[in-house]
Amino acid sequence: MTFAVWFVTILLTLRTSYSITIIHYVACFLAILAIAFTVSIFRDNSFYNIIRDTTYLLKPILGLFAGYQLCKFESKKAFSVIVYTGLIISIIHLSIIAFAFLEYKTLTVNLIRQVGGYFSDYEIYVLLILLFSKEFQLDISKQKIRWFILIVGVSSFLYLARTNFIQFFIIYLALKGYYKLNKRAIRVLLTTTIIILVGYSIVLSINPKRGGKGFEAFLYKVKIAPIEPFKTNINKSNWKDFNDNYRSYENIIAVKQVSNNGYLAIIFGEGLGATLDLGRKVLSNDGEYVRHIPIVHNGYMTVFLKSGIIGVIILLYFLFILFRQKKSITPLNNHINYLLIGTSIFLILSNWVFLGLYLKLDNKSILIGYMIYLKIIIENENNSQKLKSENESN
Repeated sequence: MTFAVWFVTILLTLRTSYSITIIHYVACFLAILAIAFTVSIFRDNSFYNIIRDTTYLLKPILGLFAGYQLCKFESKKAFSVIVYTGLIISIIHLSIIAFAFLEYKTLTVNLIRQVGGYFSDYEIYVLLILLFSKEFQLDISKQKIRWFILIVGVSSFLYLARTNFIQFFIIYLALKGYYKLNKRAIRVLLTTTIIILVGYSIVLSINPKRGGKGFEAFLYKVKIAPIEPFKTNINKSNWKDFNDNYRSYENIIAVKQVSNNGYLAIIFGEGLGATLDLGRKVLSNDGEYVRHIPIVHNGYMTVFLKSGIIGVIILLYFLFILFRQKKSITPLNNHINYLLIGTSIFLILSNWVFLGLYLKLDNKSILIGYMIYLKIIIENENNSQKLKSENESN
């Protein structure tokens, strides 16, 4: 459904011209797809799996184009559209949780996440835009902004998603301009790192248990977070070890499987339609037991499986060019640049634990495309104002 809606959106909003920037971004994902397609010609992968993988690998491309083409507003209205969309999502989320409480007469961490959703990157962006409303020249009254921050903030918190908390702090620091290397930025980043380490030490001292209730369940997920995606030795016969470190298990199997297929597979991957053999059946999010899966949680490993090391290098190159935003003489565009820089840093982590822009539920590609065209709109508005001022002075 996501693929269909985004594809139809693109067809209905086609433009006659596109900026070099958006073409540059899209070309990275097209190259990854092209490598996977070329390799699949020489492999005996099933047609169904090839079509399925094509939709997965097309998703960032569709998102970038959809966001770019949907941005047709003047700058102030463009941000208002983002905010009011996020507000609607937040109200729906809070309503779902409220109805769940009325039905079950209780709320646990697992229940809140099961009925309300496991994360919402979009609402984090909206919350940050609201907190920096002055910098983004948001055309909404201060009283409304305070109410919106409360609603979106509570909704964002109730996802109880570790990655969303990390996303918030990474992009917040970016919007404050702390990723420019200077004494002030280094001092703030060091202080933030110390606070995080102290906070994690406190969680370790509390030692929350697996299967705990209420907030303890969330703290347990925080406790295992640094180990879960990076563990290299997993006892798959121990169900606790296997479940807690399943992401790492996928990574280990992916590296072994591709490596066992020789140097060409390592360099160029196994192509569209390639699946990962987990060696045992696991329960999927769809409620089915599967052994062969088309993608893994790790975006780098998924690209490695389909397009090899070359594909991973291209994906890293995309993150690099997304980070290197050119400084603008327009303050508003500079804050959009900060937002994109923070997004690129967050995507380093997001690709490791949540497939990055390839995730079915992810919408960051739309926001990136939207911001790219919004920068063009802002530049055009400023040029028009300058021209108008010059004509008036003459």
